[in-house]
Amino acid sequence: MSQGINRRILLASRPVGAPQASDFAMDEAPIAAPGEDEVLLRTIYLSLDPYMRGRMNATKSYAPSVEIGEVMVGGAVSEVMTSNAGGYRSGDIVFGYTGWQDHPVAPAEGLRKLDPARAPMSTALGVLGMPGMTAYTGLLNIGKPREGETVAVAAASGAVGSIVGQIARIKGCRAVGIAGTAEKCDYLTAELGFDAALNHRADGFAEALAEACPDGIDVYFENVGGHVFQAILPLLNEFARIPVCGLIAHYNATEPPPGPDHLPVLMGHVLRRRFTVRGFIVWDFADQEHEFLDAVGGWIDDGRIKYREDVVDGLENAPGALIGLLEGKNFGKLVVRVGPEPTA
Repeated sequence: MSQGINRRILLASRPVGAPQASDFAMDEAPIAAPGEDEVLLRTIYLSLDPYMRGRMNATKSYAPSVEIGEVMVGGAVSEVMTSNAGGYRSGDIVFGYTGWQDHPVAPAEGLRKLDPARAPMSTALGVLGMPGMTAYTGLLNIGKPREGETVAVAAASGAVGSIVGQIARIKGCRAVGIAGTAEKCDYLTAELGFDAALNHRADGFAEALAEACPDGIDVYFENVGGHVFQAILPLLNEFARIPVCGLIAHYNATEPPPGPDHLPVLMGHVLRRRFTVRGFIVWDFADQEHEFLDAVGGWIDDGRIKYREDVVDGLENAPGALIGLLEGKNFGKLVVRVGPEPTA
């Protein structure tokens, strides 16, 4: 064993409805020594993302659930402290799904080396990481935006939605964002260049959305569900494309929504207006990672894509930050700063 303590945040119980602080537990264990083809890491930044709520449930999904007593899952940017793996040495900066802990030991094959001189380290968790790739691949492969079309996106100020709208603008489309506060809506139009932004919590939201989309909606990037989708549905044009990335309005639900049953109405629209509705997971398009990094990295360099990060300090504050994320309290890509960046 190496000297020192590894703080870890474990899943203490499965949430019923919205997660509570009591569903998490802080644990301390000795820092382990890496085995063959493994590295010992020091976590610098931890990503918090909506998918983590689903991993807290004991349900069959695209990825295994976190078991009670296990370290919470999550992507992180870390510094290599000790390496027993070829190709990695002390001081390297890497990305991996190493979870909510200070000093993980990880197999080298699951890590990706980062170049801090190319972009800030934290961007590997956001605009140049899984959220950015989700936006890029979902919009371009499923949404297939064409010049002059209207692209609407929910949770538009978040890590995925903000990139969707900016790529839509790059592709010559009208970008309409939906967010949860007036401040977020102002950011979308004033800073990111969206053509319009609507607060879904404001009175008259559905009417305002219709006014903002006079020619209807050709692509709707779904991150939310709930009453936002109900307002979108009447505005969708024939042959609209709907990439379904998330349904955060329903993640904490403990029972089906009350009636009436909207499924026949929805399927009627799908049939008559010939929508394409496709759910996806980012790694459906894993072979496009290099293409994504080149394209979005270039758009950042030339100022066509901007990003915002919401940074929370301290591993111990990760549970509260995730709870807030599921309530829409974050503004931009949510990141926990677990430890300092290395000094040159």
